[in-house]
Amino acid sequence: MGILSYAVAGGGFAVIGAWESLDSSNLDPNSSSGTADSSSPMAQIRASPPKSVGSSSIPVALLSSLFIANSFFSFFSSIGSRDRVGSMIQLQIVAVAVLFLYYAILTYLVNSKNAVFVALPSSITTLLLLFGFIEEFLMFYLQKKDVSGIENRYYDLMLVPIAICVFSTVFELKSDSSTYRFAKLGRGIGLILQGTWFLQMGVSFFTGLITNNCTFHEKSRGNFTIKCKGHGDYHRAKAIATLQFNCHLALMVVVATGLFSVIANKNGYLRQDHSKYRPLGAELENLSTFTLDSDEEDEVREESNVAKEVGLNGNSSHD
Repeated sequence: MGILSYAVAGGGFAVIGAWESLDSSNLDPNSSSGTADSSSPMAQIRASPPKSVGSSSIPVALLSSLFIANSFFSFFSSIGSRDRVGSMIQLQIVAVAVLFLYYAILTYLVNSKNAVFVALPSSITTLLLLFGFIEEFLMFYLQKKDVSGIENRYYDLMLVPIAICVFSTVFELKSDSSTYRFAKLGRGIGLILQGTWFLQMGVSFFTGLITNNCTFHEKSRGNFTIKCKGHGDYHRAKAIATLQFNCHLALMVVVATGLFSVIANKNGYLRQDHSKYRPLGAELENLSTFTLDSDEEDEVREESNVAKEVGLNGNSSHD
């Protein structure tokens, strides 16, 4: 594989994720079902999600094709090295990449101007994308070439952004035109996090920036493992991997929050009616005349009320 392959994969995922995130802010607001007349019969029909201005099908198809070409090259390298495990791993990667390539082609045919499958609902392509993410999740979850290898810790942490993409795609299937953009935004953030983590894995695996006393062992081009000398080195390497992922996750949260705030403010998603709010000074003036009664004063009031009732009852009995 090499650091170049991980760099290309990480850059491709980051570009597609940024495309999805920006595309979520360019959805046509006029297609929202909230502006329709509720008395009309068509308002009772749930509107389909709005079509995006741009489509990431071409970058997805290009990246999937690169994965397939690289996997076939690694597959023949594994056969030459008589590495059966490496060849099986490459077949798994090809299966995932082919599914995403099929999704990209079908999405392009549905959303193109001269759409061949114009009658095909958009939920079919979304469901196909969901199957692709689930298959990718299972591939990283079950990829345990060497149980003691440090690379397994990096693969386990990769499950977090893939799970974000899975839940965002499920939410897209159940969303309407008003919440469709948030599903695309969540999937975009998950793809960007996948891309940055691919870059981190390439740097960590092929430059030795994991920890001391850990060495790289390559059985074939697509099958390698990283072993450490002692038990403490394994724990230290896993802790460093977790710390690196936390830094990536914190960076994604800060960048995504800032960009979404700017884009949402620009497109008017966060505009609200501020006429209901009053200045804080007026509230403070009202609070200045407010006093709290103590429990002792309440008890005195209750005793006085009881005395008055007894007095009234006594006068009425003499009368």
